[in-house]
This record gives sequence, C-alpha cells and structure tokens, in this order.
Amino acid sequence: MATIEDVAKLAGLSRTTVSRVINDQPYVTDEKRQRIIQAMNDLGYVPNSSARRLRSQKTETIAVLLPRLTNPFFGNLIEAMEEKASEWGYQVIVCQTHDSKKKEMDYLQLLKTKQVDGVIMASLVNEWEDVKSFLECGPIVFCNEYMDESSIPMIHMDHKQAAYEATIHLLEQGCTHISYVSGGPESHLSQKRKEGFTEALSEYGLPFQSDLAMDWAMDVSDGQKVFHMIKDELPHVDGVFTGSDEVAAGLIYEATSSSDWVIPDDLAVVGFDNQMISLLMVPSVTTVEQPVKQMADKTVEVLIQQLLHPGALAPNRYVFPHQLLVRNSTKRKKLSIQ
Repeated sequence: MATIEDVAKLAGLSRTTVSRVINDQPYVTDEKRQRIIQAMNDLGYVPNSSARRLRSQKTETIAVLLPRLTNPFFGNLIEAMEEKASEWGYQVIVCQTHDSKKKEMDYLQLLKTKQVDGVIMASLVNEWEDVKSFLECGPIVFCNEYMDESSIPMIHMDHKQAAYEATIHLLEQGCTHISYVSGGPESHLSQKRKEGFTEALSEYGLPFQSDLAMDWAMDVSDGQKVFHMIKDELPHVDGVFTGSDEVAAGLIYEATSSSDWVIPDDLAVVGFDNQMISLLMVPSVTTVEQPVKQMADKTVEVLIQQLLHPGALAPNRYVFPHQLLVRNSTKRKKLSIQ
C-alpha cells in the first residue's frame, strides 16, 4: 500500500508539500500540485480522511434528530437534507429519538464529544433550557420544530396557523363536535397546533373539549384505534383533526371497511403533511402541505454557514408557507345543522 513518502518520492517533492496538497492548503504552485496528484493516481494512493479530519477537528458530519424515520414526512426531510449536505461535502447521520427525552439528550452528546460538527433538531421533547447548553459545543438548528424562547435559527412553517385553517374548514363543513388527535402532548409543535385548533373553535363559540382529545396517535394502526374509540365512546363526534396523514388514513380505512359510517358525511377527517397515502385513500384526505424540500435545503445551508463562519449573525426565523389541500374526506354534500 502506497504511503505519503512514496508519493513525495515519485513526485520529486517534499513530504510537507504533498501534505499541503492533500489538505488543500495554499502556497503550492499549480505545477507542483499537478505532479503530486499524478503521483497519487499512479500509485493508487488514497489520503486517510479520518486522520485529516482529526487534525482539523472537523468530522464533516451533521446529526439530524427526529422522532421516527418510518414517518414519510421525516423520510422525505432526511432525503432532501442528505442531498443538500453532500453538495457541501458533508454527510448526515440519522438519530431517532422515538420522543424519548433521554435519547434526545444522549444524541446531543455527539456534539459535546466532537463526533459531529453540528446538529439539526427536527423534533424537541426536552425543555430548551436543557438543550441550549450544548451550543457551547457547536451549532444547533431547528427544522420543523421551533420554540419562541429559543435564539437559534428556526426553519419551519406556522403550525398554529395551519391547524387554525384546517379546523375552520371543518367548522365551515358543519362540524360542531371535533376531536383533536395529536402525536404527543409534550411536543412544542403539538402545543402550537393545539393553540390554533382552540382558537378556531373559540371563533365559532365552541370550547375545547378535553374529553374529545386523543394523544400518541402516530401511524395507521393508531388511526384505526381512534376510529373505534370514537365509534364506541364518542359517537357524537362529527369531525377529526389529526396530526398525521397516516393516522387519518387508518381512521378512514377502518370507518369504511368495518362499519357503515360514511366519510365525510358522518365524520369529516383532516390529515397533515400531504403524504402520498393521502391521495391514495378513498376518499382522498384533506391535508396540510409543508414545503419539505425547501425547508430541508434552507436548514442545511444555515447550519453549514454557521460552521464556516462561527459567530456570524443569522436570522432567527425562516417561516415557510403552507397550503390546506381540500379533498373528499371533508367535502360534505349537505352541511349538518345542529
């Protein structure tokens, strides 16, 4: 196996000059640089990237913290982030927290132990006070998730406004007993959606009914359970706001396959994220679309700029537009009057 000394000997130059070329340092003429590159190619010499990173104290790696990769929203987010990061010469590692406070803190230790250069948090379950101390070890950027008291860059859409618009739509369809179904009550993002939901109800003179709220519904099977809970215990519910197209799909599937309920006349359903499943369902699912790729690209760009220019000021928030896509799961033929 060729060594750096072999390259220096074949190129007729010093080991120091070869090292400068390998580490892309200045003060080497183009002619010498080309001789070294040619020698490396002839010998099949491959620089030790691990050693080079150790010397520079950079890993060229970004950690992305998210709840679960099986959620298509996060899968699409990661795919876009990896593509953008590779354009800058960075790689991405995925850290699934499964909404565990301990796992989230454990993964943040990667920043403290210099195993990653920066962290993107696509979800947050700990208090900001417990997270911000890690900023001493490297940059952290929020994507999708956000906290009003945080000072780090946040790239997201307005989840409160999105939930408000979706709930107003259900109310306009004649729904008066709307169930709020979330992925988890501890998420700041879930709290913002709940605020928007409650604000919409208030405008129609309706209170938030905690007995109609359900938490920890995350996938299709959870959506199926939600339907049976409504059917067996809350038959007066006529509308459902869910935090996920997967949950909405499971609910609709169970309602149409195991009962005589009609969607949306008996139960109008709203999903979230505009996943492919929302189009494939019958009826198709009314949902909120997030600009996933644009948010992912901006998040990676903001983080890498912080790595390249430590201490430089950056805007605190980048709020991207969303869109409520009205489909058949809420289009009622006759508005109910109650």
